[in-house]
Amino acid sequence: MSWSQIFHTSCLVLLVQLLCLEAVPISLDKTKVNQPEDKASEPPPSVDTGLHYDRYLREVIDFLEKDQHFREKLHNTDMEDIKMGKLAKELDFVSHHVRTQLDELKRQEVSRLRTLIKAKQDIEGGNDMVVDHQALLKQFEYLNHMNPHTFEVEDLDRLIKSATNDLENYDKDRHEEFKKYEMTKDHERREHLKTLDDEGRKKEEEHYEEMKKKHADHPKVNHPGSQNQFKEVWEEADGLDPEDFDPKTFFKLHDSNGDGFFDEQELEALFTKELEKIYDPTNEEDDMVEMEEERLRMREHVMNEVDTNKDRLVSLEEFLIATKKNEFLEPDSWETLEQNQAYTDEEMREFEEHLAQQEEDLNQKASDLQKQRDELERQQEQLNSQKVELQQAVEHMERLKTQKVEPPPEVHVEGNAIPEPRGEYHPLPPGHQDMSQNHPGMKQDNHLQNQIPHNTQDLSQPRLQDLPPGHLAVP
Repeated sequence: MSWSQIFHTSCLVLLVQLLCLEAVPISLDKTKVNQPEDKASEPPPSVDTGLHYDRYLREVIDFLEKDQHFREKLHNTDMEDIKMGKLAKELDFVSHHVRTQLDELKRQEVSRLRTLIKAKQDIEGGNDMVVDHQALLKQFEYLNHMNPHTFEVEDLDRLIKSATNDLENYDKDRHEEFKKYEMTKDHERREHLKTLDDEGRKKEEEHYEEMKKKHADHPKVNHPGSQNQFKEVWEEADGLDPEDFDPKTFFKLHDSNGDGFFDEQELEALFTKELEKIYDPTNEEDDMVEMEEERLRMREHVMNEVDTNKDRLVSLEEFLIATKKNEFLEPDSWETLEQNQAYTDEEMREFEEHLAQQEEDLNQKASDLQKQRDELERQQEQLNSQKVELQQAVEHMERLKTQKVEPPPEVHVEGNAIPEPRGEYHPLPPGHQDMSQNHPGMKQDNHLQNQIPHNTQDLSQPRLQDLPPGHLAVP
């Protein structure tokens, strides 16, 4: 069985079909079918399941496939036992080497998830928040986050159940994404019309209607999974006579990996001829996103009609039973996407209201951010002003420190000279006389008052022994 089938069906089917590696022999009329040239067999390329843990799922299955005991148990376990977790319990008997590889694989996956959580936190601006990784890891149900070091039975059981559930919801999620894509495209077209004048709006509307008309003008599309549709593939793709159409031969021809089942990719390949009638990548009016949605619709329809056990595979037996039904022989006409609008008017109204609310929230957030910016700029201006004032004060203090103020010189006199008083003259109180006028001995020559004495003794006050007899010292 191919890895393509493994990773595009439920994890349950992945494991059950893992051992089916040999191709089913095809019995064909060799006179009518051109034999392909012998080529070296190459394993089919793995196809991404679209799950965010796709790589982890691939590697776990790769390692389990290497253990002979697990392969044998897988071959002898039915689907109900796998659903009940009995297969997961066989992990205890897997070789030590494989278990060690699984342990390391789980540690890497937990580390990857923690990195994603940290990156998301950084984007949302929560760098200062304390992250509870254990709480956030709970959202990843495909592994046991409480034990990040070893891969145990519970991990395998969780992986099987999560992959099964996620793959079942994968198509539903794709439909929702397509619906949002179509509504967004229509909304943008309407908004563009509002920016045009009357003449430009009229031309744009005419062009839009012309493109719709050109897209709808295509050959009739056969009902997917009908006899007419398969006969057309039989004739144009296989080069066989439509009169010789044989359902069993057709199944074996298009079971590309020869495992006895049509998986989802093999079924979708059968609709290529029908899709080419509607879509051309070189045409302006044809949207390739819509083409893939049409392919998905066709495959889902056939699966719902033919896959009776709902294992996301079509067995040869299921296929042959379906070819005997009246729906296969005389099907109803198939309505394409242009005949089936992806959304209702009510859904479009709610979508536009949601967009308007988002725009309002963004505008409010932008306004709040602008206010915060203005406030920060105001605070920055204040800080800059305070910084300038502080710098000026520091410079002033530095000038004061470096400025040298010389002290007044000391005056010394020789002998009996009295130093000349400095500073302001203070008159004597009434009744007092200047004793220097009454005692000539106290008068000094002017040349002695101006000389700088060699004696360093402070003579600012006259000594008693220097006064003439009978004179009192005036304080």
